[in-house]
Amino acid sequence: QPEIIEKARKCEALGAEVVQLSVGPELFYKFILLLEETGYFNASLYTPFAVAGVETLGYEIAMQFREKLGKDPDVVMATNAGGGNLTGTARGLKKAGAQSQIVAASVDLSGLHMASDTQFNRKSFTTGHTGFGMPFSTWPDRSDVPRSAARPLRYIDRYLIVHQGEVFYMTEALASLEGLEKGPAGNTSLTAAFALAQELDQDQTIVVQETEYTGAGKHIQPQLSFARANGIEVKFGDPKDEIPGKNIILPSHPSLIKANDADVIAMRKSLIRNALNNYKVTPTEADIEFLAAETNSSVEFVKETIASL
Repeated sequence: QPEIIEKARKCEALGAEVVQLSVGPELFYKFILLLEETGYFNASLYTPFAVAGVETLGYEIAMQFREKLGKDPDVVMATNAGGGNLTGTARGLKKAGAQSQIVAASVDLSGLHMASDTQFNRKSFTTGHTGFGMPFSTWPDRSDVPRSAARPLRYIDRYLIVHQGEVFYMTEALASLEGLEKGPAGNTSLTAAFALAQELDQDQTIVVQETEYTGAGKHIQPQLSFARANGIEVKFGDPKDEIPGKNIILPSHPSLIKANDADVIAMRKSLIRNALNNYKVTPTEADIEFLAAETNSSVEFVKETIASL
């Protein structure tokens, strides 16, 4: 993947030793093994330190918005993959007392397995997509830390899904119209916000929160060239007909950019089911209260879900 090679080059330029791995379960195993062998500090995004660092961003969003507009943003849209970005932003907003709706955004990569080297190269986004966003939301404790501090379902009010072609289009539009070159994964939230803005009243506001950067590997052209080299058809048309791993459909008109709602209620039920399957215990009242907080729901919802399993 061009963007991974670019990240590796930047790290090496700064003096780091870069260990490149495949994308199977050995990825985290080798990482943890290196921590054990070197005794280095784990700078994972999923530690409380990392999430606390992102919290300052959410807090600043609320403070600066109040200073400029005298109110909180109606919606804060954050790209979601592993969940650290969204979790930290949402926690910072809440610490500032903001009542903004938290909306997650991911690129649709349904049908592609993230632990397959072959399928991994048939996608054009290595972050900000459903291949990470869905499993990490419904079971966060699957990474390089025993207990992840990134727990996005605690904060997600709505989850919007967009297509690869739509994000590529929005990346080019941002560069052409505003002179801001970034992404493409860094424009996932912007693409969803473009669609969502058309549903809102004129005086309502959206903050688009992205953390991606640009570079040789992040530019859309290397990613599209890489896609073509891997047999992906790139064409203009209606993005709703896009099939991940087979084609990338750039919208023939911006009116075709639409965001689709993921079933957040089903995701909450999935997390509860995963918790019971992983721990294999009869949940106590304290466990049920914890799961209610984990899923941004209620004790009644958790009990009803458990009863239906």
